[in-house]
Amino acid sequence: MKHARTYFLLLLASVLLSNAQAQTQPKGGSVADVGFIEGHWKATTAGGQSIEAVWLAPEHDNILGFMRMMKGGKADLYEILAYEKTEQGLVSLVKHFKPGLLGWEEKDKQDRYLFVEAAKDRAVFQKEDGSLRILYEKRSADQFVIARGTQQEGKWVFQDLFVFNRVK
Repeated sequence: MKHARTYFLLLLASVLLSNAQAQTQPKGGSVADVGFIEGHWKATTAGGQSIEAVWLAPEHDNILGFMRMMKGGKADLYEILAYEKTEQGLVSLVKHFKPGLLGWEEKDKQDRYLFVEAAKDRAVFQKEDGSLRILYEKRSADQFVIARGTQQEGKWVFQDLFVFNRVK
């Protein structure tokens, strides 16, 4: 009986310790999973909007990028994108600005996307509220796409949002 109680306490301690470690260890994804987006890129939407984007090289636990969206020859929207390794795993943070650097989101708020999965030249993030997914996919050495995913009949279906070509 005494041995059974000791064994039970050791087992309980082991389970509690492994749960505590699982909660404190960083989740999946690394900056290398999105490193393929580094560079200077341009896209034109079906509606004629011109988008220019630059992503800096990965540096330690982050990548930083920005986009300028033009409509009718005038600035329409700016975005700053940061990909950071956190205790929650790799996170994509997006902040939007109108011309004049007027923020869309509140000063201390941003759109947060959590890492879902990655493969060679491909990474998927899900908006924190689970409402949509964003796919980053390099389709060739000089082309990569950002696609928006929504759930349809229980499956994630992606539609190209921006098709970027490398600026040379």
